[in-house]
Amino acid sequence: MAQPGAAPPPALRHDSTRARYRRILRFAAARLVQVWWFELVLPRLGLSRLAERNRAARLTRTAEKFRALAVTLGGLMIKVGQFLSSRLDVLPPEITEELSGLQDEVPAVPFPEIRALAEAELGMPLGTAYAAFDDTAVAAASLGQAHRARLEPDLAADTGFADVIVKVQRPGIDAIVDVDLAALRRVAGWLTRFRFVAEHVDAAALVEEFAHTSRAEIDYIHEAVSAERFAALFARDPRVRVPDVAWERTTRRVLTLSDVTAIKMNDVAGLRAAGIDPSEVATSFAEVMFDQLFGAGFFHADPHPGNLFVTPATQEERDAGGPPWQLTFVDFGMMGEISDTLRRGLRRVLIAIAARDGRGLVDGIRDVGMLLPSADVAELEKALTTLFGRFGGMGFAQLREVDPREFREFADEFGEVVRSLPFQLPENFLLVIRAVSLMSGMCSSLDPQFNIWSTAEPYAARLLREEGGHVVRDLATQAASYGRMLFGLPGKADIAVTRFNDGTAEVATPEIERRLTRLERLARRVISAVIFAALLIGGILLRASEVAPGIVLMSLSAIPLFYAVFAGFLTRRRR
Repeated sequence: MAQPGAAPPPALRHDSTRARYRRILRFAAARLVQVWWFELVLPRLGLSRLAERNRAARLTRTAEKFRALAVTLGGLMIKVGQFLSSRLDVLPPEITEELSGLQDEVPAVPFPEIRALAEAELGMPLGTAYAAFDDTAVAAASLGQAHRARLEPDLAADTGFADVIVKVQRPGIDAIVDVDLAALRRVAGWLTRFRFVAEHVDAAALVEEFAHTSRAEIDYIHEAVSAERFAALFARDPRVRVPDVAWERTTRRVLTLSDVTAIKMNDVAGLRAAGIDPSEVATSFAEVMFDQLFGAGFFHADPHPGNLFVTPATQEERDAGGPPWQLTFVDFGMMGEISDTLRRGLRRVLIAIAARDGRGLVDGIRDVGMLLPSADVAELEKALTTLFGRFGGMGFAQLREVDPREFREFADEFGEVVRSLPFQLPENFLLVIRAVSLMSGMCSSLDPQFNIWSTAEPYAARLLREEGGHVVRDLATQAASYGRMLFGLPGKADIAVTRFNDGTAEVATPEIERRLTRLERLARRVISAVIFAALLIGGILLRASEVAPGIVLMSLSAIPLFYAVFAGFLTRRRR
């Protein structure tokens, strides 16, 4: 990776690319200096109030400058702006509103340049390749643009569709991506000089992951394969629609898909005019994204408004009993894949969040790989438990109404604890964060009162039902732990009595022994009750899928129940 202060790489020596490279670096350097001064230096000098003054205005000015830079340069800078514009859940509305236009205002490439590239790729004139081709772009994105067209009759008969969308790569986009990635690598080198960033994030690795996904995104063969894989995974899901690929008119730089354009998902007025409730769309979209992340393990990592439509059902589809509308996904250039291990960890995280379980969330974060195994998590568990207690169950709209002093109090109490822990981003996790961020932002734009808890909780309950065996295993582990604690109590009681006997103070040892004995008996009964509950619940959950093992667990639960109920009576009879 290039080091700060080094000359641009040889590939960037051309005047235009070098100017682009330096412009990106100047912007990044100015923003880093601003953050360093207002967020690090002034608070350490006891001038936190001065740092907080006009913070919103500063961020808005930064957003305005970045938007101007992204629109002028295009390329990967548009991708960064689109990501920030989706963060309605954490960024002030002034920033997200300023950057939201980046979804639509990317300037189109003049059609003669598009025609030349498409004909060179297809090896034939556009008039031969297509029956009709609209020279006005229907959409312009950072890496390519789309035009409407019609397939010639013979090809339309073979594919089963005639109306198509043709994506054509922007001429010279390979060189632009090279420049942008070189600049991002340099910025990553700067970020490593910030100790807080270096201790928690491998900025260089994140840039390389971004580079990998960006290069995959400009390979339209890769996108076509991903579209068909996604369609196959959700073929039985009536909520989801995916365009078909016309392979005869697809190359690395030209992609031809069936035309599935409909109501843009963020067009709230258009949805209502079609009789579609935006809040229902938000809920369905969140559920589908959960299915991708926690079920299929193959997910759309760029679900911004330009890549999502809501398609009203035709009358024939309604008569056939289909849903009144479908979520239509397009642009499969940026897809993510989750390993089985990571997916299990993410499921555990979701279940813990839905249950407001601080300890379970810490365990899930560890499983995902975001927390080193050596980390001391006692204070983190306390912080998360407090966080759930104060803010758990609130939607984004409700959180914005919370007194800012409450957030500051929480940050003052636990901020240092969280900052000191060895967090890290596991490999391939950047796309997960991106997908979840875009999802939450989209849902909030559709429904300002959207509460992701209301979607996560039933989904987590479904995961629990699907993983009944895992739940039983966890309960059995907990029961064994309680059992070890139960049988270890007498030894601990003896140690405690011995320590009292060896002390210098005058103590009534027989009384202590009697009290410890009563405490031991009480603890045995309480732990027996817990083991009874664990076995009973585990049996009930398991019985839904495995009848015989479930009945066995439910039957075994009678043993600790008998002890919990009659232990005290039997002890008194012996006395």
